[in-house]
Amino acid sequence: MNKHGMHHGSCCTPEHGCGCGHGCYGVRRFYTAQEKREHLERYKEQLEKELAAVEEHLKNM
Repeated sequence: MNKHGMHHGSCCTPEHGCGCGHGCYGVRRFYTAQEKREHLERYKEQLEKELAAVEEHLKNM
């Protein structure tokens, strides 16, 4: 992982999302502000879904 928290050599891109949990983007060094924003919006959506699932599981316990 480089100093910006991005992994080099992975298949992850802002366009396709990551799924690794590290917020990495992929092999490119630079991303546009729009690409970064889109990546963060998708990440936020995934976190919200995860939170909803956790709350559901806790409710069912």
